[in-house]
Amino acid sequence: MRFGPVALEEALGAVLAHATLAGATRLRKAHRLTEQDLAALQAAGVTEVIAARLAPGDLDEDQAAERLAQSFATRAIEARAPSTGRVNLHATVAGLFTADKAVIDAVNAVDPAITIATLPAFTAVRAGQMVATVKIIPFAVAEARIAETAALAGAAPAVALHPFEARRVGIVQTVLPSLKGSVLDKTARITAERLARSGSTAGRELRPGHDAQAVARALRALIGESELLLVFGASAVCDEDDVIPAAIRLAGGRVERVGMPVDPGNLLVLGEIDGKPVIGAPGCARSPRINGFDWVLDRIMAGLDVSSADIAGMGVGGLLAEIPSRPQPREQARGERPLPVWGVLLAAGQSRRIGAGNKLLAAFDGVPLVRRTGAALAQSRVDGAVAVLGHQADRIGAALDGLDLQTVLNPDYADGLSTSLRTGIAALPDDAAGALVVLADMPEIAAADLDRLVEAFRKAGGNCVVRATHNGKRGNPVLLPRALFAEVARLEGDTGARHVVEQGLFTVVDVEIGAAAHIDVDTPEALEDAGGILTQ
Repeated sequence: MRFGPVALEEALGAVLAHATLAGATRLRKAHRLTEQDLAALQAAGVTEVIAARLAPGDLDEDQAAERLAQSFATRAIEARAPSTGRVNLHATVAGLFTADKAVIDAVNAVDPAITIATLPAFTAVRAGQMVATVKIIPFAVAEARIAETAALAGAAPAVALHPFEARRVGIVQTVLPSLKGSVLDKTARITAERLARSGSTAGRELRPGHDAQAVARALRALIGESELLLVFGASAVCDEDDVIPAAIRLAGGRVERVGMPVDPGNLLVLGEIDGKPVIGAPGCARSPRINGFDWVLDRIMAGLDVSSADIAGMGVGGLLAEIPSRPQPREQARGERPLPVWGVLLAAGQSRRIGAGNKLLAAFDGVPLVRRTGAALAQSRVDGAVAVLGHQADRIGAALDGLDLQTVLNPDYADGLSTSLRTGIAALPDDAAGALVVLADMPEIAAADLDRLVEAFRKAGGNCVVRATHNGKRGNPVLLPRALFAEVARLEGDTGARHVVEQGLFTVVDVEIGAAAHIDVDTPEALEDAGGILTQ
């Protein structure tokens, strides 16, 4: 591939490196030039363009990405359609994702132009979730390089998805006078929810006294009707001869391991009776938050063997106190500043589906919609906020006058939502730990709703995506951690934050805010139903 300035007479079939104006027509980045394009450029006085020209034996970015991605596809992992040199790989079923680091590293070492990124090994995923992404960096790459890389990927299973196997699970909860029945009931409910992700069901539950003989009898009573046994002790395990491991042996079973290098989850017991796994759950398994118990449970549900050596190898990454889905196990220190969160109000759109008029200037209770939404953001507990303007910037800016919002102009607003999102994120200060992205056409969003999202983000230590939901369905606004800002910078076209969120790079924390999460006004009917009056 040759890259650089190209005279028009040599540019047929070349790939544009930058968006270029041909009179009134805007040719997008990565557009392949046609005879008609060249005529329009020449008529506009353009004599050369910055472009990439493919050499014999080159594949364009989409062809290269698609061919390489097929090397990683399996029956349970599908490759989606290519776009801008990227192909995303998604799970077709729920299961446990694994990756061979040596193979992935070898693939990424072939050529910096060829990349694959995956989820961490042993990540539990749902059907449809992205597990990896193949990205070709330049506009083209040599076919020989792709063939070399594909051969590496095909020589050994680089990625795999182990489908969950639905199992019937017997549950034993030991009791002591000090343990409330409500705690046992809550544990049973949370365990049923935890099992549901693999399609498994909780079978019969027994509640013997916290005594090795009583627990052994309960295990023997359930083993014939169960494929997995879970034991929750009323008192934590503190020795390999404590109640739960002793009961497994008394029931005729074998103890594989007592204790694991994962926190929370240290006090786990793993054994088997009649060839069926038995897990002595640590106390943290009474909580729905991710802990070492989940790591072992998911492997078993995916049909993978778990040995003492496997558990011993879980130490690196086993400090779960700071993972996105689990708040830090401490109170915020006095005087410690909360994580800085900035708001981004996207108010640059053209309201094309509305027809005549600008929906952001529609009156709601006598107040322009953009001011109504902007005021909610300005009054929320963000550390600052930026409003991105574009279409009718003067009028939108005037409607926001007096609110505590900075404004920034997106000159490329006509190219789609991604340009406004990029502009807003780029305008945030260097210490912004997160960006609360608010669509300006959501009339029911209130400052209190935004505060709940910010609070959830700060409680999770700033290492998660926080998304507004209604009745369990995703909506807006969404709060992105700083670690995803670079992904936002790569977005193109009419693509918003959802694309970044669905890459699965961070845990998503959903916050129920009610119907406001789904009410926007993209059409005249929707605007009228929401109580807006469109002005000319």
